[in-house]
Amino acid sequence: MELYSQSRIPTTHGNFDFSIFKKEDGEEITVLSLGDFNSPSSDEVFVRIHSECVTSEVFGSLKCDCKEQLDLALKEIQSRGRGILIYLKQEGRGIGLGNKIKAYHLQEQGLDTVEANHQLGFDTDLREYSDATEILKYFKVDNVSLNTNNPDKIAAVKKAGVSKIARRPSIASRNIFNSKYIDTKKEKCGHLF
Repeated sequence: MELYSQSRIPTTHGNFDFSIFKKEDGEEITVLSLGDFNSPSSDEVFVRIHSECVTSEVFGSLKCDCKEQLDLALKEIQSRGRGILIYLKQEGRGIGLGNKIKAYHLQEQGLDTVEANHQLGFDTDLREYSDATEILKYFKVDNVSLNTNNPDKIAAVKKAGVSKIARRPSIASRNIFNSKYIDTKKEKCGHLF
């Protein structure tokens, strides 16, 4: 993986340095960062490893908490003046947009998000985080305030050798459309709320 392009871009949350990392297969990974990571610091770095969610982040779907988690993380980075958001193309916990829409259809028929994935022949969660941990190494981040409810992300960052990890929960709002989804993530995926 290599750093392919960079630019400072204004957003509704403030200015961020956008970095595009390109993998050998051509896949691009977007990283939004703020602050200096080159000088040694014992201060923890706020980090969010975020999976793409076109349905909520582009089209405003209320079926999940992804967009709100993204917005809260970007606001937190701005308020701290330092942090990294790694945006991974792992739509629908790694099953892709088309299959995610199929899973939504099954959820309309009464299945929860995990049961729908299984009905379609997928594991509960296909995501992996080696690209994200490689990016943390690029930025030389070794003391992380990891914004997540997902124990798999914590395990991946630990496995990558980050010496200090403090979990910072991501608390998004519930609504009548996402409440069952959030409960299922806690009960069946082991998410920490």
